[in-house]
Amino acid sequence: MRVVVDFERCESNAVCMSLVPEVFEVRDDDKLYLLQEDPPEELRAGVEQAVASCPMGAISLED
Repeated sequence: MRVVVDFERCESNAVCMSLVPEVFEVRDDDKLYLLQEDPPEELRAGVEQAVASCPMGAISLED
């Protein structure tokens, strides 16, 4: 599983970070950082929820 973020679409609203803080982080500069591009399989459900919950549709998964 590979997480892909379209940073041009991302508004850094931190919905993804609230769901999977091990993978996503919005820092003090108000930018999203991808902490794990290839997260472990046990985080899949959370990452899938982050993909579905992103208001801008900026997150996707590749297998």
